[in-house]
Amino acid sequence: MKPCTAALALSLAASLPAAALLTGPVLAAGASDTDAERQARWNEIRTSIFGDKAVQHTDTLVKVDAPVRALDAALVPITLTMPEKDKVAGVSLVIDDNPSPYAANITFGPAADPGEIKLRVRVNNYTNVHAVVRTKDGGLFETTKFVKASGGCSAPMGMSDEEAMKGMGDMRMKFAEGAPGAKSTEATLMIRHPNFSGMQMNQVTRDYTPARYIQKVVVSQGGRNILTLDGDISIASNPVINFAFLPEGQAPVTVVASDNQDGRWEHSFPVPAPSN
Repeated sequence: MKPCTAALALSLAASLPAAALLTGPVLAAGASDTDAERQARWNEIRTSIFGDKAVQHTDTLVKVDAPVRALDAALVPITLTMPEKDKVAGVSLVIDDNPSPYAANITFGPAADPGEIKLRVRVNNYTNVHAVVRTKDGGLFETTKFVKASGGCSAPMGMSDEEAMKGMGDMRMKFAEGAPGAKSTEATLMIRHPNFSGMQMNQVTRDYTPARYIQKVVVSQGGRNILTLDGDISIASNPVINFAFLPEGQAPVTVVASDNQDGRWEHSFPVPAPSN
């Protein structure tokens, strides 16, 4: 096992929830895989994450918007849209052919408007990307998008590790100006963090940089949870998350982020006054 692979395996075993660990051999991925081979791989991943729960296909509960061919495999934009948002409790993003396929698990709180969420991810190979919605009655429903990209998990940062870690944990949040009378507010959260995957080589020392990535993000307003995101190495460096929420009063939006190396950061952001 290569040093980066060994370090990554240890990191994932220590950090992922039990349901996310892929037990047993998982079929190797390749750009020339057939549809049957990709389906067999998804079957293994699905069982590793969701156990024996049925995961049904859907054309209405969740949609994935992603580039067919990524311009930058280390920075692939993903939009998850939930048209029947009142039925949705959460959504999981799975990048089948990444070293750690379970990229993100998002749970929506009572203050969320779960119609859409956007984030940027790494894609390591030509792969199916699965979005799995959890409905409020406990059902699981998935849809798929094929993305052409390669090398995103091992792509170097283009700067030293020290430079990449400067200001780690700093956050910014932008609020979109909603339509007059709109009930929800759109927000963009930006977190300064290198999200090292454990597969990137330091260009000076030629050693692999140890994995250090945002593991959990909790967003709330007052005592009301907006969303909780459990992430992994597939989230791109300097994570950006777009979401919507249902503001109540003028309490600030608070973000608590933590990583797999016990880093913890908390910031609060004032909510703009609603449009008339």
